[in-house]
Amino acid sequence: MNTSGNTLFGKPRHAGVRVVVTGQVGVEKKDFLEEVVRIAEARGKHVTLCNVGDMMYREAPDVVKGRILDLPRTRLNTLRRAVFKDILNIAERTENLIVNTHATFRWKHGLFEAFDFDHMTALNADLYVTLVDNVDAVHERLAREHDIAHTLKDIMVWREEEILATEILSHAIGGHGRYYVLARGHQASTAESLVRLMFDRDRKRIYPSFPMSHVMDMPDVLAEIDGFRDALAEHFICFDPGDLDEKRMLFEAAEATKRGEGKISLEVNGRMVDFSVPDVINVAPDIDSQIYARDFKLIDQSDMIVSYVPELPGGIPGLSSGVERELQHAFEGTKEVYIIWRPKKEPSPFITETATKVFPSVDELFKHFQAKGYIGDYQLNLLRVGAPKERGRFG
Repeated sequence: MNTSGNTLFGKPRHAGVRVVVTGQVGVEKKDFLEEVVRIAEARGKHVTLCNVGDMMYREAPDVVKGRILDLPRTRLNTLRRAVFKDILNIAERTENLIVNTHATFRWKHGLFEAFDFDHMTALNADLYVTLVDNVDAVHERLAREHDIAHTLKDIMVWREEEILATEILSHAIGGHGRYYVLARGHQASTAESLVRLMFDRDRKRIYPSFPMSHVMDMPDVLAEIDGFRDALAEHFICFDPGDLDEKRMLFEAAEATKRGEGKISLEVNGRMVDFSVPDVINVAPDIDSQIYARDFKLIDQSDMIVSYVPELPGGIPGLSSGVERELQHAFEGTKEVYIIWRPKKEPSPFITETATKVFPSVDELFKHFQAKGYIGDYQLNLLRVGAPKERGRFG
């Protein structure tokens, strides 16, 4: 990504790629980043992963696992600084480095930072990433693996704190345009996205836009949308809003309320987990507000938005208010705006006037991308003959 002797924002740049990845407890960043390393290694890119938490426990073998935040702040800070000095030494000896850390902690000491600004400045990372996951998935992991008292509201607050603190850190060090939020979703595809962000900086970044809530009970339409998402993810860096699906909890809680039931059971991380309906309803405003803010952030960190508008039964365009708002936000942010319009009914001027171009199919969109040099002939031919990931009425 960078070469020795170059400068960025007036600072000397290192060779290779340095990445800082943050995220709240319960996201399981370590497992995810090990997958990132595996994918990179398979492509001939050696990556060293430094897990700050593990390194701190090795530095302090007297500390019981899971109790390190109970240490006095002075010792905790000393441990962290010692570990990060080791990381800086490692950074000088390795080409590509990922630092797995937190940006903040909220513990018995209250809210406090989990990094030292001078060390982060010395590291001068190329990318800053906050990994996020569904609130129900984080809850399940916390209940199964950690002795941490929490509520659903706590999880959502911790997530926002990690995002904000990491973004402020990246901007303070001069990392404007180098901060990203990544949703775990399907781990392999998100890990692929991070590898591409690290080593394929010319690959276009796309926000896939599509209706969600009001097509939940339409399997054929969902299959179309999934095929559209898969096709984009195959060739681009995608920040997919569908990788976080917290509206499912709200829908199930609303249905349970109608039935007069006080709890719901959801399959989370491969097992059934019970949730209190009042607890879920209590965080509904937080879920909605975070979806609104996060989706706009994902658009802002993309080069373009590609919206898929299916035809619903009766010839109705599957155009939600959320999709319309996303298109407007992307247009006002001077992004490229592409729309795949499947209905026979013509789109309104409110769609066409904000679009860079409107296409009748995914195939036609990819022909345009080939002409612009976004994909090559071989990739386009695979798509046109019907790659396995294509589903529904594409092309």
